[in-house]
Formats: sequence, structure tokens, C-alpha cells
Amino acid sequence: MIPVSENIKSYLNSLYGENAASGFIDFIKRRPTQYIRINTLKTDKPILRKRLQEDFSIITEEIESIPNALKIISGNELTGKTIEHITGRYYIQGLSSMIPPLILSPGENDKTLDLCAAPGSKTTEISELMKNRGTLAANEVAMDRVKMLIYNIDRMNLMNTGTLHYKGEYLSKLFPNYFDKILVDAPCSGLGIMQKKEEVSNWWSLDRVERLGDLQTRLLVAAIKMLKAGGELVYSTCTLTPEENEFVISKILDKYPVEIQDIELPIQSHEALLQFGNMKFHPSISKARRIVPWEVDSDGFFIAKIKKTGETNSPGSFNIAEGEKKFINSNHKDLKKLLSDTAERFGIDDEIFSQYKYIKNRNDIFFADKQWEMDNLSVFERIGTNFGVMDKSGSITLNTQAAQVLQNFITKNIFYIETHDELKKYLEGGIIKRTSSLSGQCVVKYRDFILGTGIITNDGLKSRFPRAKRTQNISYL
Repeated sequence: MIPVSENIKSYLNSLYGENAASGFIDFIKRRPTQYIRINTLKTDKPILRKRLQEDFSIITEEIESIPNALKIISGNELTGKTIEHITGRYYIQGLSSMIPPLILSPGENDKTLDLCAAPGSKTTEISELMKNRGTLAANEVAMDRVKMLIYNIDRMNLMNTGTLHYKGEYLSKLFPNYFDKILVDAPCSGLGIMQKKEEVSNWWSLDRVERLGDLQTRLLVAAIKMLKAGGELVYSTCTLTPEENEFVISKILDKYPVEIQDIELPIQSHEALLQFGNMKFHPSISKARRIVPWEVDSDGFFIAKIKKTGETNSPGSFNIAEGEKKFINSNHKDLKKLLSDTAERFGIDDEIFSQYKYIKNRNDIFFADKQWEMDNLSVFERIGTNFGVMDKSGSITLNTQAAQVLQNFITKNIFYIETHDELKKYLEGGIIKRTSSLSGQCVVKYRDFILGTGIITNDGLKSRFPRAKRTQNISYL
């Protein structure tokens, strides 16, 4: 346990009073309670709870006010090591962290932006709320975190998400008055998550808080400029400092056509502060909410919902040349036969492929929900997920992500894993040395869900499980 620094203790005393601050420090010292969010696109609560308990002795408890959340009662050390986790049937996420997307409440017809998206906990939740349909853009400024974001997008099999890699200020020039819903889960000083990230104590300072406040203000202003008139924005942080919360919101209320909305949270919360020290905030700031960590046995959070009441001036231009990236449909001349051959091999009804739109980039093919729609695809790192790659013979080698997305429609060329040893070999990218009546490409199934793809060779089944996922420490018991 890293000791809580004196400057944090002093700040907490000034914010909450000495008794409450002492209670917070006692809370930080306890082992964090773990929560998971069920991916209802891929499973349901009764099935998941039963499997976690029977296969891994992971005991869960339902959260009445958040139907897709489960509290881990025992078995914390295994929640990140199950096959259900690696295949995206749930996401390990703080209970408070689940609230901002719920307050944003995006629908499948909303053009939605997650401005500070990595590692993807809230992005994936937003996509699930949108039923994996429509248009969701997920932006992250740090490239190494973009990779983690894409990893989680793939793990949860999202088909309505395009990833961006820009500073928020640049994005506002690309998409003025454009989005229906925006989440700004801003970078912050992290006082609300000290129980899980002890290192916050090493670098926290008021100077850093002030610098982060400036960044948060710039991101919030950029988001307001990207929001349509009548659109809604949720601003959230996992810190407790008014300088990064109430003060940031107050600064924009009189300068931009926005107003704070009343919100009701599904867990215990308090009205935002109207003043702190010599700072007095906008009267309507009381509609925002503070989540106090020791009251909810989870992270501390600040959440405000903002509605844009009129258009803002375009913040100038930031032109990117139109690239070659474009959507084609399943009947396109470059794709129709390839999809027909894939349908025949895996016993998929041809009509299923019409539910998606496709991007062909040399030999790589990606696919996304048919309703996904935004201008200039070249600004995106990726849209949707990987369908497959054209091999030397001109056929498609189906990608593991596509096999998982299409698993309910695949009826042929299925290799069934029979033992835990076979499961282990497949997940590690090895060869399952067992004769099979199949040949060539196949999909690999374990229990009632498809893990990915493989190739039948003379030696047996050669795994094509993605390399990025082979590093996971999976429990096979």
C-alpha cells in the first residue's frame, strides 16, 4: 500500500472535512470490490452467472438498479482469466464507471461520439446500449491506447464503431454541429480511483489538477462545438476535485448555448458543489452529481449532462483529403462471389451478408453495421471489424472476429473442441492433433459459442486464434 501523500490528505480535509477524509483514506486501504458488466449482445445474466459459478467458483451478486452489472462476491483472481472474458461475454468495470453511458442513453439512430475512449470500457457499453447498430465514433489521442481500444472493440464484437486518433480540438473542425450524443469522460487526476491506482498518490498535485482543468475545458468546448443543436453531452471524471468538475462546467455555461439537465443516478449520489473555498459556481451546477466512493463501494465520479440549445460557429477548417477508403455493399462486383463462396463453405444464408457494409483495402476486407454512416472514411483508423483476407487463390480466409460475429448463422465446417487440453492448445495458437472429416478452413466451437477459425492440415487443426489474445492467462479448470 502506497501511503497517501500529505498534500492529498490536506486537500481531502478541505473538501470533505477531517472525519470524512479519514474515512476515505480507510476505504482506500481496503481491497477494491470488483464488478463486471454483462455484454448482452453475446450472453445473458442467468447463463453467465451459472457458468462463472460452476466452472470457476466465481460467485456473483446482482445489482438491482443496474441490470447488466454483477458484483463479484468471491473468485476475483479468476475474473480476467475465463474463456467468457476473453471472448467478450463480460467486461471488468467499476460500478460507477458504468453510469455515464447510462445517463447519455444513446440510441441506434444517434450519431454518437466517445471523445476520450481508451481503453474502451464506456465505448463498448455505449455500443451495447445502441444494440451494436448505427454510428459510434471512438476517439483516442494516444496511439498505444488506440491499440488497446481496438482490442476491446474486437473482444466485444462491436460492429457499429469507428476509431479515430486525433486531438479533440482538431475533431471539432472536422465535425461541427454534427453529433447527437457525445461522452466526454475526461482525463483527470484520479482521486476517485485511488483504491485501485495507488500510484496517484505519487504524482497528485494542485499544479497538475490546474493543468488538467485547462485540458478538460478545451475538450468540453470542442465537444460542444461538435454537438448538434438539441443534442446531449455527458461530462464525467473519476476525480473529486471541484477544479476539474464544477469549475470546468461553470466556465462554459455563460459562454456557449448550453444548459445542464436534471439527472437521476441508479446509485447513491449528491448534488454538485455550489462553492469551494473562494470559488463560487453557476447556480444550475447543482443538477450535476457527485458519487462518493466509500458510499457506493466503488469509484468516485462526477457526472453532468448538458444539452446544446443552439448552433455554434464552425471553429475553422481542418481538411483531410478524401482517401480511397469507401463502403461497398454485399452485391458489389468485387465482393459478391467472395461472399457467396464464404456462405457456401460455412452454410450461411447469403442474405445475412446484406446486413453489413464492407471496406476492401487491398487484400483485407472489413465490415460494419449497414446503418453506419459518417463523412470521409479516411479520417478513421478503422471502422467495424476484420472480415477476412483474400488469399493467393482469390478466396477469403475468414477472420476470427468475423466468425464470432457470424456465429449464430454458421452451420457447416465446424470443428468442436472436446477437452480442456484441446482448448488450451487452440487458445495458445497450437495444433490439435486429431483426425477430422473436415478440410481447409473451418470455425472452431467450444460449448455453444465459436472461438475463432482454424485450418485443417495433415497434422490436425492449426489454430488461427489471434496472436494478440494468446498472451492472456486463461484458466482451463
